Amino acid sequence: MTDIAAIADGYIALWNERDDVERRARLARQWTADASYVDPLMQGDGVDGIDALVSGVQQRFPEFRFRQLGAADGHGNYVRFSWGLGPDKADCPIQGTDFVELADGRIRRVTGFLDKVPEGA
Repeated sequence: MTDIAAIADGYIALWNERDDVERRARLARQWTADASYVDPLMQGDGVDGIDALVSGVQQRFPEFRFRQLGAADGHGNYVRFSWGLGPDKADCPIQGTDFVELADGRIRRVTGFLDKVPEGA
């Protein structure tokens, strides 16, 4: 059985990892080689494409961190959870919900939805 909380925790940790080498190691451990990510603003394929997305978000919002909002849930090979992006110890001005498809316990596909995005973000 897949540990849904561990999948969500690892996903959030990846988006917060600032060390390039460790981030790529997390991708290699937690995501499949053919993984893909898509949301209304961006998309990436494979380890290189997803790493570039994470790095780009970190560069655009250097003082912000991701955190999980509420508990993750799921069934079969699917996990769903909500997240916030914002400064530590403050409300998250950017929020979303991601739907994750797993393959052999690793992330294969993410479809993201942006629930709250301030103008100009």
